[in-house]
Amino acid sequence: MRDLFIEASYLIASVLFILGLRGLTRPDKARRGMQMAAFGMLFAIVGTLLNHTIIDYRWIAGGLILGVIIGYPMGMWVPMTAMPQRIALSLTLSALAATLVGIAEYHTEIVDGTIPSHVRMVAIGFEVMLGSITVGGTIVAAGKLQEWLTSKPVTYKGQNIVNGLIFLALLSGLVYTIVDPSKEWAFFAMIGASLVFGVLLVMPIGGADMPVVVALLNSYSGLAACAMGFAIGNVILIISGSLDGASGFILSILMSKAMNRSFTNVLFGAFGSETATASGKSAAGLTVRSIGVEDAAIQLAYAQLVIVIPGYGMAVAQAQHAVRELSELVEKRGGEVKFAVHPVAGRMPGHMNVLLAEANVPYDKLYDMDEINTEFDRADVALVIGANDVVNPAARNDKASPIYGMPILNADRAKTVIVLKRGMSAGFAGIENELFYDKRTAMLFGDAKSSLTGLIGEIKNV
Repeated sequence: MRDLFIEASYLIASVLFILGLRGLTRPDKARRGMQMAAFGMLFAIVGTLLNHTIIDYRWIAGGLILGVIIGYPMGMWVPMTAMPQRIALSLTLSALAATLVGIAEYHTEIVDGTIPSHVRMVAIGFEVMLGSITVGGTIVAAGKLQEWLTSKPVTYKGQNIVNGLIFLALLSGLVYTIVDPSKEWAFFAMIGASLVFGVLLVMPIGGADMPVVVALLNSYSGLAACAMGFAIGNVILIISGSLDGASGFILSILMSKAMNRSFTNVLFGAFGSETATASGKSAAGLTVRSIGVEDAAIQLAYAQLVIVIPGYGMAVAQAQHAVRELSELVEKRGGEVKFAVHPVAGRMPGHMNVLLAEANVPYDKLYDMDEINTEFDRADVALVIGANDVVNPAARNDKASPIYGMPILNADRAKTVIVLKRGMSAGFAGIENELFYDKRTAMLFGDAKSSLTGLIGEIKNV
């Protein structure tokens, strides 16, 4: 009876995981999708706790308590601006769990004098290898996103050769361990090489590519969990790990496509290594036109179509609620407001969608790049709030630009462009934005939330 209940719990969990993942494909169903996935995890945990092979629940209870102590603050108190690095750290913890379970399984059998079979060592080996690579990579990714580490690529001569040699070393350790599982030194050397490889894999990648890297590391974490499922004979880990691995891989492909970049270019291109104009020249001699709050408010108040382009600057300033209030004011005066969301805006997939949903911006006002780009030609104002690389015309016009070919939002084709920005610093790609120097562009300098609050006050007085 207990086994039947466990299998039923795992089946329900699997169905909820799949339905939850499907719900995440639509902004208006994302919250429901997350709730279904959470209930799925609850069923998976309950089913696992009823496993008859458990002989002592004290360590499990300790793990549950520690998980709540770590997880609750990360979920409740981490601000939305820090969500990308929080996700990276979550991947670190999940990959670390898979690695530790693999080490425990291997060590227990060796101590007991039971040499694992070659098939079992394949599962354990891939589990700890992928888990260790993910731990090393996600720690560096979180450090770059939090700016504890430089967001610029850290490169040196012959770096790809060194990384390749380390990768061959860890593969050799994996093969040697599978062939002769009794060689503990090879097993732990493989783990060490995997950790080092994970760190060195992400260090040369620039901050502009971090969303793709986090998605790829999420895939590695899922595959590690899947391998763990095979190692310990747990069906739900195999299913959930496969879903996680496949979805992370697909997401990283879609994001690379959104930037017109290949995986090899992301992983080995050292993108964003210097700050310059798109063609590699300095910005000396170029001028920008600034605008005051009063003049910007008049243009917005009488605009027939305003397209808002949110970026990381909006997230930093926590300005999403002010953006919604501004859009409602424009609409009350007879104007139309649409939100243009680039696939890689912000620091993680869906970053802007989450922020705007938090501010109760209607889902039907959010448009992806392909839907909105044809609308810019008739837009009176394109309001750019902290976005940078995703509106840089160099991606379309300058073949010498490192972002040339990346699909962008056509903000430069609006009649007027108003950019809310603290200063003239470059974005995560590390290059100057040609849009800021366009004759139709006006820069409204200052904190985005303060600027939007000022615009709201002025529009009410128009």
